Amino acid sequence: MSQRSRKPRSQPWHAVSIVPRGAACNEAIALREKRFLSGEAPLLPLPGCPQQEQCSCIYKHYADRREGPRRSSETGGVRMARPPAERRIGRGRRKNDGE
Repeated sequence: MSQRSRKPRSQPWHAVSIVPRGAACNEAIALREKRFLSGEAPLLPLPGCPQQEQCSCIYKHYADRREGPRRSSETGGVRMARPPAERRIGRGRRKNDGE
């Protein structure tokens, strides 16, 4: 099987992961949880795969390399309320602030 050529993606953070299928090699199984930027992903079949002609592993596509939400607000967690614009009521800390 010939190596496929890589085409540039319009999404800069497009990512893929390897989905081992059938009698997948150990390398494909070891890489199944890792996301790669699509331009940096290893080509399938992986080098050293004993089934070069019949490899059935595929790529799973993602819009982003990151996994899951990164902030508590993205998970539906408690959001911090913003403080009012000016919190000071009285004088400041300096002696001449009230003058």
